[in-house]
Amino acid sequence: MNPLSRSLAALAAAIGFYGCDGIHLRKLKPGSATAREVRERLGAPAAESPHDDDGATWEYPRGPEGTRCWMLTLDARGVLQKIEQALTEENFARIETGWSAERVRRLLGRPASEMEFPRKPEVVWDWHIEPALPGQRAWFHVHFSPDGFVTGTSRREESPGGG
Repeated sequence: MNPLSRSLAALAAAIGFYGCDGIHLRKLKPGSATAREVRERLGAPAAESPHDDDGATWEYPRGPEGTRCWMLTLDARGVLQKIEQALTEENFARIETGWSAERVRRLLGRPASEMEFPRKPEVVWDWHIEPALPGQRAWFHVHFSPDGFVTGTSRREESPGGG
């Protein structure tokens, strides 16, 4: 398959996947949908984060190329309470130096990629995010010390063709 065909196939898959997400998410009503219904519509979550009150947040990342990560909060009875998009400017701004990698994962979901830079030394997690301008590609990065704590954040935007 040539690069253009691969790109078109990936785009078609992404459009279809987002379309399915929208349909399935609209059918899940907070306050009445159950954990069983969530699993039937969206499948198994990528991660489940338990809460102190016996509820949980279920993570549905749409990466590595997708720009969405859905966090669904369920109460102790297994009833859906809320659906939130994790990859937002508000959440990016919340991240502080010293946060653990686990805390970042609970806020933003699974990163699209993780790279280690031994000479710096640091580890950087990346999320593909909505760009500021149409036609661009954008990423949000969280930088960690070798012991797994946030040292900072950054972002990158590229025009088509990588420029």
